[in-house]
Amino acid sequence: MPFSHHSHSGQFCGHAENTLEEVVQTAVSKRMDLYALTEHMPREEEDLYPEEIKLLFTAATLAKQFDDYFHEAQRLQRVYASSIELLVGMEIDWIRPSSLDVIQGLLEKYPFDLFIGSVHHVHGIPIDYDKKMYLEARETSGGTDEKLAENYFDLQYEMLQALKPPIVGHFDLIRLLSDDPEASFVQWPGVWQKILRNLDFIVDYGGLVELNSAGLRKGMSEPYPKAEICKEFFSRGGAFTLSDDSHGIRQVGTNYRTCLSFVEKTGLNSISFLRKGAATKDSRFPGIATKVVSLKELKEHPSLLYL
Repeated sequence: MPFSHHSHSGQFCGHAENTLEEVVQTAVSKRMDLYALTEHMPREEEDLYPEEIKLLFTAATLAKQFDDYFHEAQRLQRVYASSIELLVGMEIDWIRPSSLDVIQGLLEKYPFDLFIGSVHHVHGIPIDYDKKMYLEARETSGGTDEKLAENYFDLQYEMLQALKPPIVGHFDLIRLLSDDPEASFVQWPGVWQKILRNLDFIVDYGGLVELNSAGLRKGMSEPYPKAEICKEFFSRGGAFTLSDDSHGIRQVGTNYRTCLSFVEKTGLNSISFLRKGAATKDSRFPGIATKVVSLKELKEHPSLLYL
């Protein structure tokens, strides 16, 4: 049963394309059984992206846009219920300690099915938006990719401790704009220990780490996270799910088959996913259960012909 737990649309995200309904229709046309809608949470004024500033957005504008997103997602959930199971959630941005109040407020206001815990900023500077901003964050960290990675995984650990996200987004996003995105983290003992610490914490509270295929479409040889991280997480009893992190219809289901091949080579034999069910694990999301499907079943599913 093909599925994805991470997506965006141009209707509610300035660096994406197409309407939310067009994204859903594309997922249906590709015979996906389950698709999560997870637009970015509204951010504070100081964290607006360049395209948002150009459009004269404010924090209030983002908050209104997010409210519109949630109600549209619920509408689509009803309209397409016979064709696909849609989960409605958000991708959080952990930027600084005050992010916690914003996120908790959103979790109290909206009856989400899930949320993705992500870090896109270090020292309040985006690390995946463009090279210029990445270099600014790196310089603030001390001038090396190693030091920036240490800061990134420490910030991620703060987010994990504060929120225990059901799904951890693009775990090693920090490598995207580094000098060598293919380099092993093991070369930096301090960074590697922080990675293992974070993985152990995720295992302890029962979170899922997404295998995010966006890393592949952005030119890397492996999805997020790298195989070396996947093997450590799996050996510790960790569970993975699948995400395309689509930013428009062209990316729905992109590299799904490649991701399954990566899973097989990494030694994983099953993948987890969230769906509506009776056995709720996280009391914040009543009615949402964690299910497991074998890699064999995923690889033999007839819907793969459409992906």
